[in-house]
Amino acid sequence: MERRDRLANVGLLALAALSWLAVGFLFTNRSPEGDLAVQLLGAGLVGLAAGITTTPLAWLVAFARHGRIAYHGDWVRAARRGMWVGLVVALLVALRTQHALSLPVAVFVVFMVVFVEVSLSVQR
Repeated sequence: MERRDRLANVGLLALAALSWLAVGFLFTNRSPEGDLAVQLLGAGLVGLAAGITTTPLAWLVAFARHGRIAYHGDWVRAARRGMWVGLVVALLVALRTQHALSLPVAVFVVFMVVFVEVSLSVQR
């Protein structure tokens, strides 16, 4: 692992901690009950925090799986997976706050993301 990889991991994890603090600050100071703006802002912040948290962890999993060798494209793949996690979490939280979430919708969203990620990750 090179120094830039370590710095990127530590930086992203610090940014993730700050985003989780922002989520905590929002929900301790504003009530999402009946306030659409707070609900959607909270869904966006939770999705952002989950995505930022997932990105360095996805890179570390790929790094460990490759036998502690960093390949070109691992950061891109990790960022893409973090983006997917953030979008899915934000969508599911937003649907839940609007009382529109059901099991078939959640399963459909998750399977669509898995399908797209698998099709993008196929080795050529």
